[in-house]
Amino acid sequence: MTSIADIRKEYSQHTLNEHEVATDPIVQFEKWWNDAVNSQIEEINAMTLATADLTGKATARTVLLKEFDNRGFVFFTNYESRKSHQLIENPQASLLFFWKELERQIRIEGSAEQISDIESDAYFQSRPLGSKIGAWASPQSRTISNRSELELEVARLNKMYEGATIPRPAHWGGFRIIPHNIEFWQGRISRLHDRILYTKKETASWKIERLAP
Repeated sequence: MTSIADIRKEYSQHTLNEHEVATDPIVQFEKWWNDAVNSQIEEINAMTLATADLTGKATARTVLLKEFDNRGFVFFTNYESRKSHQLIENPQASLLFFWKELERQIRIEGSAEQISDIESDAYFQSRPLGSKIGAWASPQSRTISNRSELELEVARLNKMYEGATIPRPAHWGGFRIIPHNIEFWQGRISRLHDRILYTKKETASWKIERLAP
């Protein structure tokens, strides 16, 4: 049996140079995003979201990126979930993308805000029927007695909304993470990785620095 300490991989596919990256990290993110799309990576929009409550107790989970632009990075969730409560009371968060096929990571730190009802409504109506029903049926992060309780509620809602437009629940919608720092990590040989950090300046431009691996 292989020892955990002996598990390692040499990274050698690409390089990352601070003199060649885009001046805007969103432009650089889009470039790497397109590389990931073209590489046919499964669930490239899966990202780790880390949050903390006011005591500093941190939690992390995987969520799905649904939109990005120069305003930030958007995902959707139940506003009554644990992560939502943490983001509302302590609106600081970190996102992490890991695309192992390209030997790349992107780490994003920033502040969270709820997106508009109009934006949440538009996305909700684009979702499959089952996902719409699920948003109503699941009291996310709360204790339930068993799975049957959830399945019975799904059946009830399917019957209630049969043939009708399903409205977005008021407790469900999107958050936008507005980046303050974005780090691009490219794996390199002998763990001498390339790390390029963008930091938002007061002028709204970005400072670009290389970090030691």
